[in-house]
Amino acid sequence: MSTILVTGGAGFIGSHLCDALVKQGNYVICVDNLFTGSKENITHLLNNPLFEFVEHDIINPFFADKKIDQIYNLACPASPIHYQFNAIRTIKANTLGVINMLGLAKKHKARILQASTSEVYGDPLVHPQVETYFGNVNSFGPRSCYDEGKRVAESLFFEYNKEHNVDIRIARIFNTYGPKMSKNDGRVVSNFIVQALENKEVTVYGAGSQTRSFCFVSDLVAGLVALMNSDVSVPVNLGNPEEYTVLDFAKKIIALSGASSKIVFNTLPKDDPCKRKPDISRAQQMLAWNPAVSVDEGLKQTIAYFKTITNSKS
Repeated sequence: MSTILVTGGAGFIGSHLCDALVKQGNYVICVDNLFTGSKENITHLLNNPLFEFVEHDIINPFFADKKIDQIYNLACPASPIHYQFNAIRTIKANTLGVINMLGLAKKHKARILQASTSEVYGDPLVHPQVETYFGNVNSFGPRSCYDEGKRVAESLFFEYNKEHNVDIRIARIFNTYGPKMSKNDGRVVSNFIVQALENKEVTVYGAGSQTRSFCFVSDLVAGLVALMNSDVSVPVNLGNPEEYTVLDFAKKIIALSGASSKIVFNTLPKDDPCKRKPDISRAQQMLAWNPAVSVDEGLKQTIAYFKTITNSKS
């Protein structure tokens, strides 16, 4: 039995990861400051003897009582409305927080995985995005606290590997969706579903011609676990390469929701990427990983989840 630390473990992806790791028979320590995470996501695990929750912000050092075997570092707001709420704190999570987790990995001789992001590619000039592409990022734009934060996190990982032989894994996560997403997540999947279910106007930014790729959360978690337990220490894209324009995606959600919502158009935010699609050749070849859940099936499950919380305050 491995002892596994998951930072950001009460968040959307983190809580699904905790579920999967506990089901495998691991002892899971979930660390979260509950800024965007929610205890409701892990309530069902709180009485499980294989699970422990610690409310803590990784900007401050964390000391584990048990010997840690693996660390999944997912602690950081991932939606623009959340990571821009306190940009300096977001940068701290990706620098001080990452240093604290790398120090813990070094001390425990634990393998550590960084949840990086497709945002390291910025508004890409290469399409689809491959791991060897260095990106096109505005270093002082409104998204830079997250984009550049994640880029420096990757740099820290490689330096700790070179200088201290810390065993590292880096996942570049593309848009992920599924049950347990927050109603106020602020990204297209949750925005469109909530607006459609409430028969409100569905808001598309720009002309809706920008593209995105959407990976169901169970596929993403399977990719994270496969990467952690592999010998792959280079960055790996994890996402579903099925590409949609935002406008077509909005129409799909309205149709699947059975809504009568109209689409309205607002101004495109600054530095919003025009295209986003992962090249997953590396994950396919090195991890034997492929997304298994179709977008239609994943959206049906996600819409069904949102129907259960549309009258709640989550």
